[in-house]
Amino acid sequence: MMETASLSSSTGLDKPGSLADTAAGEAAPVDRAFHAWATLLASATIGLLVWGLPNASGALLAAYFADPRYAGQPHAADRLPLIGTLSTGILYCSGIVIYPLIHWDLRLRRPFVWAGVGVCFLSLLGASFTTNVTILIALQGVAFAIGASLAYCPLISYMSEWWVERIGLANGIIVAGDNTGAVLLPLILPPLIARFGIENTTRIYAVALVVCLLPAAYFVRPRLPERRAHASTKPKRVYHPWMRDRRMWLFLVINVLQGLAFFVPLTWLPTFATALGLSESQASATLTLVNATSVVSALTAGWLSDRCNVWMLAFVSIMLTSVATFTLWGLASFSFAGVLVFSVAYGLTAGGWSSMWYAFVRPISEGDTAVSTTLFGLLLFTRGLGNIASTPIATALQQTRIVALRVDGAPRLGFEVAGGQYAAMVVYASMCFACAAGVAALGWFLERRRGSGRAIADA
Repeated sequence: MMETASLSSSTGLDKPGSLADTAAGEAAPVDRAFHAWATLLASATIGLLVWGLPNASGALLAAYFADPRYAGQPHAADRLPLIGTLSTGILYCSGIVIYPLIHWDLRLRRPFVWAGVGVCFLSLLGASFTTNVTILIALQGVAFAIGASLAYCPLISYMSEWWVERIGLANGIIVAGDNTGAVLLPLILPPLIARFGIENTTRIYAVALVVCLLPAAYFVRPRLPERRAHASTKPKRVYHPWMRDRRMWLFLVINVLQGLAFFVPLTWLPTFATALGLSESQASATLTLVNATSVVSALTAGWLSDRCNVWMLAFVSIMLTSVATFTLWGLASFSFAGVLVFSVAYGLTAGGWSSMWYAFVRPISEGDTAVSTTLFGLLLFTRGLGNIASTPIATALQQTRIVALRVDGAPRLGFEVAGGQYAAMVVYASMCFACAAGVAALGWFLERRRGSGRAIADA
């Protein structure tokens, strides 16, 4: 999920055959070296495990609610959902703190990864020995997310060193790893909980996590010895020309609008399916389909972002998401088949958004690692704000009825499910996506005009 350049402006790491490669003969080639692929696959493994648990928090939440030791505590119904909310929120927003530290000293990256693995393991292990909801929130909601952030955030900087021409594909593979965790864990955790209980299942996951992450962390490494890279990239002054680049501000607007809508189906689609009268397994299948098709979307969008105009790609994908949300969710989702079709369409159109980030940041950062990692942290942060804000907005919109109630039984439109409870929310998500697509179209137009102006000047 990160972007392309980081050390190139000062060290030339992003350009094959650069002076840095000449001066440091042992530097491995970008895009094709064994360690480039090893670092990429190890990063995808780390993303799968550290993002997978927060994304599968619904499975754990159901187990907590079913256990009177947890559900019987005061305000448990309001406090237990904070575990998943805090985990994802911290993961999204922590980059704005961690990336400046990495920029200050690149040698912090590996210690951060190792420390993050340890914190993740210890927090889950500690959470498995408590039934106190407050301690559970502190360990599994906050401490785990801090450890996950330490393990995950340096991966962006590493990717920008190892991948240049195919950075979009590399980014797509990491995002696909994140989404794969969201597919697998909701299928794996419930049977384990049913057989071993919530405490033992948490311990099993803690052990599995550390067993998988320790070798993955070993294979995540820089392209150049970090002592030299640190010396070459130590900033002499703080200068942010990207703050005056309108492309970045347009992209941030798109990111916020997309974030305000993206998490709405992820949060409410299972309850929508339940309100439609579907079984719990059918309701879970809808979200599994979204996450599974998002894996395909992430890989495809990352691959295309290396080859296509990213503004055009963003416009097409977000506009298709808007149309799918309004028509397939709002109109066609009055049956199980309709909900499944929407789940597939939504995952395919919306699931690859983060895979495009590198393609947006690359021309703005101009090969400067510090700028690229800073912008990536800003993108994660603004997306996290959308994640946090979308839930109360969607909850409030459920109190608004914009369709007439039928008196003759089963709904004939998705808008009519639960007496129209979800109609305003569906319209809200569709409009956010449509507005984001409009801003992408504006960016595409300005990019084309800018290219035409340069061509005329060169002529």
